[in-house]
Amino acid sequence: MKRTLMALAAVVTLTVTGCGGGDDNPLQSGTGGGAGGGSASSGAGGGSAPAGAIKVGAADFPESQLLAQLYAGALKAKGVNASATDPIGAREAYLTALKDGSIQVMPEYTGSLLTYLDKSATAKDPDQVYAALKTKLPANQVVLDKSAAEDKNSMVVSKKTADKYQLKSIADLAKHQNDITVAAPPEFKGREQGLVGLKSAYGFTPKSFRPLKSSAVVQALKNGQADAANIFSTDPAIAENNFVVLDDPKKLFGSDNIVPLVAKANESQVSAALNAVQAKLTTQNLSEMLKQVTVDKKDPDKVAEDFLKQQGLA
Repeated sequence: MKRTLMALAAVVTLTVTGCGGGDDNPLQSGTGGGAGGGSASSGAGGGSAPAGAIKVGAADFPESQLLAQLYAGALKAKGVNASATDPIGAREAYLTALKDGSIQVMPEYTGSLLTYLDKSATAKDPDQVYAALKTKLPANQVVLDKSAAEDKNSMVVSKKTADKYQLKSIADLAKHQNDITVAAPPEFKGREQGLVGLKSAYGFTPKSFRPLKSSAVVQALKNGQADAANIFSTDPAIAENNFVVLDDPKKLFGSDNIVPLVAKANESQVSAALNAVQAKLTTQNLSEMLKQVTVDKKDPDKVAEDFLKQQGLA
């Protein structure tokens, strides 16, 4: 199985399409930013787990690694011989690792995994996405409870702009489109989960578009060079800058709740502990933990340990 992962590491270079945004999300990139993975690596720990042991995989971005530590820590607190692997890489690699037994658990995202498994999927409501996902999984895999936490595309404005135009939703923003400059990654311009979809779903075409990368998007919104921006929902910059996330009533950006993907043979061994974690996860507290990892440079295992203790799970 180690040979399988090493082979994948040599050939897989596709990014993870997690959290609705792929490699546009700096919190999911190998450079330390949220839902894209880097290239695959052979980090699943070397072959299948010993009998009774649970290996929790992680993709090659900080949020996935943090979630893996949360899951492994919760399992260990319940007496399970569990550990988080080194980053594995792209979805193609870690799904293969789950299939061949190199790992038994993997943090995933409902909407992104559904779209990966079924390119024609149209569900957008969280419960509908979750239900559809369960019908598309391989027979030897299951998903446990979905959490309230999501990491997905969102439209964000400064508090000043929200107050000026009395903005609560993207529909409100559309009423002022002639005054709005949008900052986002370059790809946002041509994507359905971008300007294309904003026009068709909300009739929104901004006055101007500023194509920027990662932290430059945040800076543009912060310094007034943009009135609205595409920022991922767990990005710590939202809370740090008191930005306002606009509601998306038409579900343009879909649903991407965090969910454990588990080898069915290990479901009974891990479900109680992991579902307890899922019940405590929110977009806000995940963002707060992610800030500790990406901004404060704390070790993910330490951040995970502290959270589990605070929530009575360790």
